[in-house]
Amino acid sequence: MPIPPDPTVPHPMPDQPRVVLLKPLITSPLIAVGEYSYYDDPDGALTFETRNVLYHYGPERLVIGKFCALATGVRFIMNGANHRMDGPSTFPFPTMGGSWAEHFDLLAGLPNRGDTIVGNDVWFGHGTTVMPGVRIGHGAIIASGSVVTQDVPDYAIVGGNPARLIRTRYSERDITRLLALAWWDWPAEHITEHVRTLMSGSVDELQDAAPALPRP
Repeated sequence: MPIPPDPTVPHPMPDQPRVVLLKPLITSPLIAVGEYSYYDDPDGALTFETRNVLYHYGPERLVIGKFCALATGVRFIMNGANHRMDGPSTFPFPTMGGSWAEHFDLLAGLPNRGDTIVGNDVWFGHGTTVMPGVRIGHGAIIASGSVVTQDVPDYAIVGGNPARLIRTRYSERDITRLLALAWWDWPAEHITEHVRTLMSGSVDELQDAAPALPRP
């Protein structure tokens, strides 16, 4: 029987320390990453949680699905980066301490867009920045250098600053079929048997490869 890679090993390729599976590295209860999602960085790949998830001071969560590919420099900006913009100055005086800290109430009610959610099988190009509260759909591709400020549909390709829709990868009908198949939730052993179909097959072939549903 084909044997899938071990999802608990931080370095799936021992001779490439720049590539790390993220799930084994995460310690924060506010960050969740699915199996086999990886980050590639020649410097500090193991410190993704602190170097690439920025301004994570609040209760919002970052959720990344399974089988996501994150290139060097992908960063998630969290809600703690927000400043007040309704007065003459945007400087966060209370956070600097001293008597300024007496005015911490001025930081209450800052904009909060909620959790940042990334679906399964999402590919992030080099240097992508994701802004707070964005939801990125399954199978999406984010072009290198993009700044994602709005939600990204399933199987969309987006790029630019701010990121805009370039095209969708499949027809609406096929996207519906792919979402129903949800191959990322198949048993790892079954995925292993059908890697070639997943990487180069058609939606019809993927549907034919789907595991049989259990009888009621």
